Amino acid sequence: MCVCVCVCACACACVCVCACACVCVCMCVCVCLQALLELVFGVKVVITGDGFVPGERSVIIMNHRTRLDWMFLWCCLLRYSYLRLEKVCLKVALKAVPGFGWAMQVACFIFIRRRWEEDRAHMANMLQYFCHIKEPLQLLLFPEGTDLTENTRARSDEFAEKNGLPKYEYVLHPRTTGFTFIVDTLRKGDNLDAVHDITVAYPQNIPQTERHLLLGLFPREIHFHVRRFSVACLPSSAEQLQRWCQERWREKEQRLCAFYRSEPRRFDQPEARVPPCKSQLRVALIKAASLLYWSSFITLCCAGLWLWTPLRLYFLLMVIFFLCQQRVTGGVELMELACHRHWSGGRSLELKEE
Repeated sequence: MCVCVCVCACACACVCVCACACVCVCMCVCVCLQALLELVFGVKVVITGDGFVPGERSVIIMNHRTRLDWMFLWCCLLRYSYLRLEKVCLKVALKAVPGFGWAMQVACFIFIRRRWEEDRAHMANMLQYFCHIKEPLQLLLFPEGTDLTENTRARSDEFAEKNGLPKYEYVLHPRTTGFTFIVDTLRKGDNLDAVHDITVAYPQNIPQTERHLLLGLFPREIHFHVRRFSVACLPSSAEQLQRWCQERWREKEQRLCAFYRSEPRRFDQPEARVPPCKSQLRVALIKAASLLYWSSFITLCCAGLWLWTPLRLYFLLMVIFFLCQQRVTGGVELMELACHRHWSGGRSLELKEE
């Protein structure tokens, strides 16, 4: 019996250590992607509005103009925060993408099925876990639920007609159930300092999907307008939070309308009022070092896979592990939850009542 307990404890510890190491690797990959965007492909990033307070615990809500908005946001967080703090709510299908989906699993992203009856319990478990470990969290959420296309705009217009709401051209009507639940849960768990409302816009070359990036259609500029709302000034009830979120989207529509009709296209706001936590020189050095490191690392890995049999076997075992664990456990993030539950003696998080 004692031997079994020791083995389980060691296994839990190993999984937790490996998860932490994988998260660090994932964040390094994020920096490398930003280096490619800005240093190699010349994408310019413009940030206006309130900016971020480094290390602040927040929920980030953003309009979903393209399928790649969540990745482009890393350019903003690299300057104003820490990439390791960010988690993203994404469609569950993305966790099965080889390589990239596996990385998002070990980074403990929240994957949803867009069926609230199923998503509610999973989201509650993930949020309570984040509250329990007391790790500062910046959770990115797209209340619109999907990116802006002709088809999704038509569905949004149909929803607006049925509910007597105005039709939008630059955003979709938000789904507020998940947002209100997340804010309420994090607030009760004492793990929320603010909500950051970000409006993203692309003056030229809007890359709607990954295919556009593969074809070299990178945006020339990415504009982020940030508004910070302290948790103390947020409405207390779910119904009021719902109206608050809808009001933010009405403001986004007006802001984006002014953006795309102005020349040159820009938000009529000064540069971010909160200075970046990293200097321009430091950001440039981080991106250059990341690009150099990953170029060398990938080259060495390819050479090693070609020349060294043990490395090929290790690579094969890792692929088999990720494929099998998803079928058996549902994902690495669920394994991490199970390990934490075991490590904490099965104690669930007691959320603070209002």
